[in-house]
Amino acid sequence: MSVPSYRIAPVVNLRQQVESPRPDRTAGRRLKLLSYNIQTGITTNRYHHYLTHSWKHVLPYPKRMDNLDRIASLLNEFDIVGLQEVDGGSLRSGFINQTEYLSLQARFPHWCDQTNRNLGHFAQHSTGLLSRVRPDEVTEVKLPGVIPGRGALTVRYGQGPEALILVILHLALGKRARFRQMECVAEIISNYRNVILMGDMNCCSESHEIDWLVKRTLLREPAHDCPTFPSWRPSRNLDQILVAPSINVESISALNVPFSDHLPIAMEVTLPPGLILSDERRELRDLSLPDVAA
Repeated sequence: MSVPSYRIAPVVNLRQQVESPRPDRTAGRRLKLLSYNIQTGITTNRYHHYLTHSWKHVLPYPKRMDNLDRIASLLNEFDIVGLQEVDGGSLRSGFINQTEYLSLQARFPHWCDQTNRNLGHFAQHSTGLLSRVRPDEVTEVKLPGVIPGRGALTVRYGQGPEALILVILHLALGKRARFRQMECVAEIISNYRNVILMGDMNCCSESHEIDWLVKRTLLREPAHDCPTFPSWRPSRNLDQILVAPSINVESISALNVPFSDHLPIAMEVTLPPGLILSDERRELRDLSLPDVAA
């Protein structure tokens, strides 16, 4: 496990007025989550596009930026977004870090990315986080596999064993490698009660790998009725969000948008009462400031 690292965009001023109403801590906070494999901003509408559009995986093209802008418009309504198949800034993306670009376009104050497979100027295969809540810690974990290049971006919100742990990942194509990666993920989350796992699992919700993970962790079985791949005729739910029992799921759906070869999966959750995130701690400190005489 590498040393925790941050890459955070300029922080907006969330300071509240002293006379603002005190937040209700008896009710859990609601968060809107999204997991999306954006295929580096490439639109794919047919299987033969994997061949005829293959050059877009290595070379820039102008319409990629238009598509990223459409994706950014979609992301606007969410609090936390996990991205897979983003480029960290190479020739094909016009040397633009796509996670950073989407954070700016969708006005997310915090972002970070993990480059899992570095092909220099040709490609920077990455996983990304966009967040309206300030993370307390971001850790990059390299996942095992015969072919290196898979990772888990682990994000901690809050302090201690009651913190919220978010894991964003893109698992391997091979079943044996996925099992080894699931073992690593299970170890990462083993000491925490409030966990969210999201990403492109490259296996369906009823697979042996997901079944293994659910039986050996606190994570609940994912939804089986949200197919996300291929985006033009979804039949397989490769993209999933799993949560611990302490987190209440209000809704979950695959969004029918044609911006990638995957559909994004969205979930709205309510956190357990008493789980205070970083921005809420700042609000509490601000609310406790003494009045200043004029």
